Amino acid sequence: MILRTIGEVREWRSNATNVCLVPTMGALHEGHLSLIRRSARDGPTVVSIFVNPTQFGPNEDFSRYPKPFDRDYELAMEARAEAVFAPAPEEIYMEGWQTTVRPGALAEGLCGPFRPGHFAGVATVVCKLFNIVQPDRAYFGEKDFQQLRIIEQMVSDLEIPTQIVRCSTVREPDGLAMSSRNAYLSPDDRRRALTIYQALQAAQQAVQSGERSTAAIEGLATEVIDAVRIDYIHVVDSITLQRIESLDAESRLCIAAWIGNTRLIDNSELRT
Repeated sequence: MILRTIGEVREWRSNATNVCLVPTMGALHEGHLSLIRRSARDGPTVVSIFVNPTQFGPNEDFSRYPKPFDRDYELAMEARAEAVFAPAPEEIYMEGWQTTVRPGALAEGLCGPFRPGHFAGVATVVCKLFNIVQPDRAYFGEKDFQQLRIIEQMVSDLEIPTQIVRCSTVREPDGLAMSSRNAYLSPDDRRRALTIYQALQAAQQAVQSGERSTAAIEGLATEVIDAVRIDYIHVVDSITLQRIESLDAESRLCIAAWIGNTRLIDNSELRT
């Protein structure tokens, strides 16, 4: 079932209980499908497919972001979604729209300085989707960890009655985190992109060997990555996302790097 308008979603919602939501921007891959399958086990699932213009900066890839809707719909149905909500931009951002959700300190580090306004766009559209669908649960992958924490905080701060379900990052057999932007990579870029995962592995091995200095861990990861540019390699507290100087029980290594013309992000918990 394809739902195009808010009214259609609310009519569908009125006849459903224990509703689950998987928000996406389409270009579905196995990472998305794993979320949908997990969600479908818990209840009737709506998959939103909406390339949200407010989370793209002026020099980002909104215009070329892949939009294979027919394929996405088929994949969502095969993963046992009950409905796909695929609104036009004007359905979400109606004429005269003004109000945004502005996240706080969680959005200030990591990707925040490199993508001004991005997380306000994410938080706003997710809040709107929650209000439209009114899901009991919503499913998000840990690959976009900063986004996940911002949404968890928003739900807590604004008393939104939706449970956020964390799902592990889904990777290719060689370890590359699945992302719609992987489609932009040339064969040589694809090889170089794998060094991001290798950096995460090297950092974890260092921790297992007793390393506790985050500066040393970040330096080791930097040496491994073969990138055009590295935006950041930071060890952060998993709750606050603030950088830390030595490991604690809630630490995570977060990376953003440019492989060719494509910006990729990844992260991993550092288990002591």
